[in-house]
Amino acid sequence: MTSQHLSLASILERWIAGESIDQSDREQLVAWETTDRAAAFEIAPENVEAAVEHRLEVLAGLRGQFDRFPIPVNGSCLVTLWTLWLPLAISIAQIRQTLDRPLVQGVLGGQGMGKTTLAAMLKIILAQLGYSMVGISIDDLYKTYADRQRLRERDPRFIRRGPPGTHDVDLGVQTLDCLCRVPSSAGIEVPRFDKSLWNGEGDRIAPETIEGADIILFEGWFVGVRCIDPVVFDNPPHPIATAADIAFAREMNQKLAEYLPLWERLDRLLVLHPRDYRLSQKWRLQAEHQAISSGKAGMSDDEIREFVEYFWKSLHPELYIDPLTRNPEFVDLVVSVEADRTISRVYRPI
Repeated sequence: MTSQHLSLASILERWIAGESIDQSDREQLVAWETTDRAAAFEIAPENVEAAVEHRLEVLAGLRGQFDRFPIPVNGSCLVTLWTLWLPLAISIAQIRQTLDRPLVQGVLGGQGMGKTTLAAMLKIILAQLGYSMVGISIDDLYKTYADRQRLRERDPRFIRRGPPGTHDVDLGVQTLDCLCRVPSSAGIEVPRFDKSLWNGEGDRIAPETIEGADIILFEGWFVGVRCIDPVVFDNPPHPIATAADIAFAREMNQKLAEYLPLWERLDRLLVLHPRDYRLSQKWRLQAEHQAISSGKAGMSDDEIREFVEYFWKSLHPELYIDPLTRNPEFVDLVVSVEADRTISRVYRPI
């Protein structure tokens, strides 16, 4: 962590320990809000002190829930809690207050970007703020194992789940519409998917029945991604190399049009954006090594590289994600993530 982050962590550690923080600490917290995050979370000179005090109050209310956090509550966790999870949850809650229906918050992020941790933290913080949240992954919308087997028989290029065409878009639209329209007292079925079934091929399981939610977090590796000009495939980036690769990439680009009804139901979209898209392969390798060292089955390094590159060949991050981070029409917030998974910037595209 930087020296500033260490100082921030020290202040927050004292606060959650029940100690009072002095005026100098509060002034530091206020000063640290005058960054790109200020505009991202609508913090201005006239409301910055109130925003800091509100965030401290919410943090104090979370003291008894640290055992529910998905990661250890250390200095790094507290810094991310203060700079991203808390202000994001507060912002989502404030926007929800302006609607007469649930808010659909989209989250776009590749493998290892922290989508699962973000969802878990938002659910805890939003509950502290008085709002319920349900998380839905684009993975929950996969076609059944049987349907994907038939798809593979028709087109052997669909060697695994993931790319456009392997999801039931209509199911997603129906689920989001139901969550946004049905009274919260009614039971709503939310689709769920188990990746461990069929030797890792995965299949749908019984849906989860919920009583509605104030916020719907819809996340996935290409949530919100839209078709691009096919001329880019005349000179595509690695690993789109062969004529077959280019043909596959072109078809995946066309299939994205089928997902527009889903994206149109997003009220907001946040992008978790790595400094270098190739970090996702590095992080996946690390995760696989950890799984193997703990006694679990896993893929070899070569298998992991092929696995990740398959996704890049279908929707390459340089072609689809990078442009989105500069597009204020479709994206509300961008979170820049460094190689050590720390957050270097939170901003609104302009």
